[in-house]
Amino acid sequence: MTPKRLIGVITVRGGWAVQSIGYARHLPIGRPEIVAGNLDRWGVDEILLQCTDHAGQGPDLALLERVSRTGLSTPLIYAGGIRHASDAVAVVKSGADRVCVDALLHDDASRAAGIAAPLGTQAVIAALPLAMDGGGLQWLDHRTGARRPLPPGVLATLRNGGASEVFVIDWRHEGQPAAFNFALLDALRDAGLPLIAFGGLSTPEQLRRALERPDVAAVAIGNFLHYREHAVQVFKRELQGLPLRPAAFSSEVWR
Repeated sequence: MTPKRLIGVITVRGGWAVQSIGYARHLPIGRPEIVAGNLDRWGVDEILLQCTDHAGQGPDLALLERVSRTGLSTPLIYAGGIRHASDAVAVVKSGADRVCVDALLHDDASRAAGIAAPLGTQAVIAALPLAMDGGGLQWLDHRTGARRPLPPGVLATLRNGGASEVFVIDWRHEGQPAAFNFALLDALRDAGLPLIAFGGLSTPEQLRRALERPDVAAVAIGNFLHYREHAVQVFKRELQGLPLRPAAFSSEVWR
């Protein structure tokens, strides 16, 4: 079986890590660099730092540099405010290993795909906030709240070298326990790219169900890694038998 990954998601607003519920309600957690340090020590396979309040402002490079200075050994993905290829290059120079684009796909999917030219396709992830309505996929633009059917051309552009993976966000159930809608993955079965599932994944049973799918390369968890210490270890222990990197059992916690 192809190796799978567990990604720890840190949602950032106003420079602080927060718990997010449906991208509408937010509860403070603390400093992003502290949260990242704990996830790094506990053994997540990647860390996604997503700044959800930077649309149109450019990426938060100061935050990225602050996080990268902590000396993470875990690969870091950054999302938020990326408007063009030069922004993406600046993000990587500031310490990220990969970038994740969302709003830019709504504005110009071909320009979003152009980020792969300077960075390489493997360094680009495409985020698609989706919901099922009337039996079809509805694509959300976080900036306006508008929803529309997912255009087939977007996936075609991504398949043609625009991205290495699709970050499938169940935005309607994000932050809600055990609520992820697996119909989203079913609808993207023929997307032609590896999928990352996120939004409402909170139990080992859900994670196993997602990771056993051949089209799913990773699962991503946000709030549910922050409710208790060592949640990463608990999840990975329950997922034994799947090709995941073993968790690190460090007793040291940053405060």
